[in-house]
This record gives sequence, structure tokens and C-alpha cells, in this order.
Amino acid sequence: MKYLKSKYRSKFTGWLLLGPAMLFLLLTGPALRSQQEPTISVDVKVVNVLASVRDKHGAVVRYLTKDDFVLEEDGRPQNIRYFTKETDLPLTLGLLVDTSLSQRRVLDQERSASYSFLDRMLREDKDTAFIIHFDREVELLQDLTSSKQQLEAALKLLETPDFSRPVSGGQTGHRRGGGTLLYDAVYLGADEIMKKQHGRKALIILSDGVDTGSQLTLETAIEAAQRADTIVYSILFKDDAAYGHAGGFGFPGGGGWGRRGRGSRFPQQSLPDGKKVLEKISKQTGARLFEVSKNLSIEEIYRQIQEELRNQYNLGYTPDKATSRPGYHKIHLATKLKDLSVQARDGYYLGR
Repeated sequence: MKYLKSKYRSKFTGWLLLGPAMLFLLLTGPALRSQQEPTISVDVKVVNVLASVRDKHGAVVRYLTKDDFVLEEDGRPQNIRYFTKETDLPLTLGLLVDTSLSQRRVLDQERSASYSFLDRMLREDKDTAFIIHFDREVELLQDLTSSKQQLEAALKLLETPDFSRPVSGGQTGHRRGGGTLLYDAVYLGADEIMKKQHGRKALIILSDGVDTGSQLTLETAIEAAQRADTIVYSILFKDDAAYGHAGGFGFPGGGGWGRRGRGSRFPQQSLPDGKKVLEKISKQTGARLFEVSKNLSIEEIYRQIQEELRNQYNLGYTPDKATSRPGYHKIHLATKLKDLSVQARDGYYLGR
């Protein structure tokens, strides 16, 4: 596979290769400084909340008005000042595709369905998308573009890693197994790309949810998406046979060498529950987890995601003065009507 260079890859790869001590300072530095420096009042103008609503049968509800919603922040009622039905606002999409060995038998289906989805979803000169793949490293295959031809070309590059090829950092030699840097990929997509965009933003993860090598934690990845005001859909596509061999990853030898040649953090018996991981990412960012099955194809999942993204409510409010403190603020959005479920983010971050 030809690995493309990108401005994101070189910056992010170098950052991940920092030692644990430096990584700790980078992640905790802002928090330590905030304890030493005086608190500065921050003027928050408007907090926007994108929401999808479904009835008890799972159908998207499109007829609601501002008066049908109730919104709270940190348990305090808030006045909804702005309300629109977002069916036409430009959309920024990011596809995060797991290309680790556990996905090698489902990758063709993911590639085909993903292109069909982007072909239907993207409106020329209005919506943009990018594609990241992740296995033992994270790589931006296609930067933001509205060109369906460029996105199709990037999808054709998706394949499981070649372990005769060295990973970043100059390491050489044949590698057994491979890592899966899911959390690092979510962080890259949110912090390096989505954070700089405006309007509606959504990441879509295609993976079995099992991370076996990220430098960053699940919580850090989720926080990055929340700070970037980005919802994260998850499509769980699991090949049970990939983890069914004695080696642990469905290939001879097992062992699972990670991106820097380390052994996998998780033996086969204690692999993290990928479904719970993906569910947590999606729920806390205001989206949904879907699982590919005999009764639910990846094509149908993409259809449902498309329907939701084209039928969202955008609610805006100005938080009360009690929200001047930096940090995370919890949001609860509900409807006054019975038998309706609201899908929206759980909160937002004020300041750094």
C-alpha cells in the first residue's frame, strides 16, 4: 500500500512518539497552569446543540418546534433563544476506517458502502469530507474535499497493513500482528481537523472497537470530540473469527506487536469490549452506535445516518452567569411530548 504523506500525519506521529513524561506534561500542563493563574471570566455568547428525535417506532420526527423542547445545563433550566431545522446547513464529515488485521475480511464491504454513502450524502460545493485509516498507525488518506473522485480514490487505498514495511520513526524489520490505534484516530480527526471547522460536523467510525495500542485514552478521545463540537457515529462491524485463533488476532504467531514493536496491552482473554467502547464514544458526543448484523446491513446503517444528518434540530442558548467557570458543563435536552427520544450531546467544554 502506498502511504500518503500529510501535514497532519507528520505532526501527529511525532507527537505520539514523545516519551510518557513529556506526554504527561502536555496533557496536564494546562490544568497545572490553571491552578496557578487567576481565573479569567469568559464571555460565552451561544451554545449550539444539534439534536435528532425519533418516535417509539424509531422513525425520525420532523415536526417539532422550539416550544416542544426542554433544555437544562448543570441542572438549571435554560431559555432556548435560537431554533432551526437543519436540513440544508453545510456538513463536514470524517470517515475513520479500521484497517487492522481483525477487519481484513470485512474491509471490502466497508469500502463499497462508504463510497455509496458519500456519493449520496455530499452536495457539491457545499459539504466536505475526509478519510483517515488506522491500524498500527494513524494516517490521513484524504484531506477535506468535496470531490467524490478524490474520496473514491482514497477509499481504494484502504487495506490491512504490510508488516514488512517499517512503521514511522525509522524502525525496520518484519512485524508479527499489529496495533489498533482507535483512540488516537478519534483524537486526530477531532482535534486536528474538526476543531478548525464550523457548522455541522460528524465523524463516522468503522471498527470492531478494540483498541490495542493508542497512546491516548478513551476519555481523552471523547473530550477532543466534545471540544470540537463533533458528533461521532459508530458502526460496529465485527469479524468474530478474527479473534478466534490461539494467536489472539486470527493470524499465525499472534502476539500482536504494536506500532512501536511492543506487545499488545491486552491478551486475548482480556480484550476490551469493543461494543461498549464505541457505544460510549457515540452516546457522549450525541450520536448513535449501529451494529452490522444479518438483520441490519451496513448499507441500511448508512441510510439511517444519512436520514438523521439531514433532519436535525439546531438549538442555541446563552448560558446563565453561573456557567462562567471553565470546564465541562452537562446538557440535558428532552421533549415535552411522550414516547419521543432525543439524541444530543451530553455537554460541552468552556475554555481549556
